[in-house]
Amino acid sequence: MDAGQISVLNQEVSPLEEKHPPGLWRRAGQRFLRHKAGVIATTALLLIIGLIVLGPLLIVSHDAAFRPNPLLINKPPSWEHWFGTDQVGRDILARIIYGGRISLAIGLLAMAVSITVGTILGALSGYFGGKLDGAIMRFTDAMLSIPGIFLIIALAVFLGSTIYTIILAIGLLNWMGITRIIRALFLSLKEQDFVMAARCIGVPNGRIIWGHILPNAMAPVVVTATLIVGEAILTETAVSYLGLGIQPPTPSWGNMLKNAQDVIWTAPWLAIFPGMMIFITILCINFMGDALRDALDPHMKL
Repeated sequence: MDAGQISVLNQEVSPLEEKHPPGLWRRAGQRFLRHKAGVIATTALLLIIGLIVLGPLLIVSHDAAFRPNPLLINKPPSWEHWFGTDQVGRDILARIIYGGRISLAIGLLAMAVSITVGTILGALSGYFGGKLDGAIMRFTDAMLSIPGIFLIIALAVFLGSTIYTIILAIGLLNWMGITRIIRALFLSLKEQDFVMAARCIGVPNGRIIWGHILPNAMAPVVVTATLIVGEAILTETAVSYLGLGIQPPTPSWGNMLKNAQDVIWTAPWLAIFPGMMIFITILCINFMGDALRDALDPHMKL
């Protein structure tokens, strides 16, 4: 058989070669890109994050955000100060940028606490079942019955109103839903053939839980995680407004709103711009969460 015949045979065989279908996350990424509202919201959120991260290097200075200036007290928006100044002459745009770092850090780290606690408890409860399942679920129910503001006040009193206390408190408010989601998925997945096969060949329980079942249960957790970030930012805003959150002079979007309440009628820009940033950020996060939910749902048409 000469080279030409071999080439023809290769061309005939190649279309018959089996191609692997794209995985869950690749398909989800393709579906996400077809969700126009989700793409726009994600782009806007990335721009906000870019402003917060690069703003101190390109737009504003540390002194403008923290150093009082008696000559610039309650100045309205202008070319020199785009968002105006506050009661002690600090630039509002600069404080929004620095405060955004605090607010977003609280949202992301509180989400990490919630996901970590909820995933561990949900995985153990769903996989082992029995008395451990009962104990974890009763503890979850008990935590759901505790008012969130009471938990935050208690931790603030005992540990102080630091950023770490706020992150811990908000994180401990949101893990219960994750626990229930993970538990339900583990109860279903642990009966699947791939788990039974792993048990038959002697794979340890820890490896089955974290290496085999959990990766298949992460899709709804990713969606919930995005929504927890938005909820954590709103909670920090409420807590700071009550005086239990981040304490001045460190800015956060929440305590900027609190500081504006006494001059809301004479200097409304002190509340408008921080409130606008909270609104836009939460809106983008919620749209992105909806897009992720639709992208990860194979029955949803995009």
